[in-house]
Amino acid sequence: MSAARAEVRIGIDLGGTKIAAVALDRQGNVCAEMRRTAPQRDYAATLDALADVVTALEADADCRGARVGIGMPGSIAPRSGLVQNANSTWLNGKPLAADLERRLGPRVRLANDANCFALSEAVDGAGAGAARVLGVILGTGCGSGFVVDRHIMDGPRGIGGEWGHNPLPWPGTEEWPGPACWCRRHGCMEVWVSGPALAADHTRATGVSIDAAVIAAGAGAGDAAARATLNRHADRLARGLAVVVNVLDPDVIVIGGGLSKLAHLYDELPGRMAPHIFGEDQGVRVMPPRWGDAGGVRGAAWLWPVEI
Repeated sequence: MSAARAEVRIGIDLGGTKIAAVALDRQGNVCAEMRRTAPQRDYAATLDALADVVTALEADADCRGARVGIGMPGSIAPRSGLVQNANSTWLNGKPLAADLERRLGPRVRLANDANCFALSEAVDGAGAGAARVLGVILGTGCGSGFVVDRHIMDGPRGIGGEWGHNPLPWPGTEEWPGPACWCRRHGCMEVWVSGPALAADHTRATGVSIDAAVIAAGAGAGDAAARATLNRHADRLARGLAVVVNVLDPDVIVIGGGLSKLAHLYDELPGRMAPHIFGEDQGVRVMPPRWGDAGGVRGAAWLWPVEI
């Protein structure tokens, strides 16, 4: 293996339906990449798939023994070492980190996928150069990660950034108690602002079942009901984000996930958030991701920081 290849880092994004992987050199250039379908409801098959992806990517990038970062749903509970809070529920309660270390050795680091996204955008993405970056995922679920000086801010419970499972702030009477969430609570941010939540809200209001992309297209074509759905979604998202700003005070918010393609959010959210921000300066930068769908996988690779 060449000296250049010795600095290669592998990043893996373990999603609910897909596994994406990339090999990056120390400058962030892609040496190799791949994508495959993720096993469903099968923990042993998930372990096999992750190990196979590492082996295949090492061969493609000529980087055997490379350090590996994995972005995962949920997180590793520091006390027990078991997976917690994963919406890929077959991972919960399993010793994923220990099992992967047994297969691959002590060269694997794991972090929540939203934390990986935030790290990617802080290192060399839309938040590069900012001291405090909040990365918000709006996709199948809803989560966030907070990075300070290119370090993920987590805590003793491993739940830093679990913004999606806090309640919608300042709810109206029509928003209480809110839809049921998979976490067994009602009214979580995830059931109001994720992609499926946006579609479900449109169905409740109109009786028409269409996905978020179709709603956005309809709004762009002048459909009043679709515009109203996007308006409710932006208002709820702004309330939720304002609370996070009041607690963490980030320099910039970067939005990822499928709903990051909703261009109106970047124009509307700062103004909608302002009345709820407890400070003289109520302006907040809200930006689209530089790396799009690749943010999580790149951030997983950066779990092994480059020595400068």
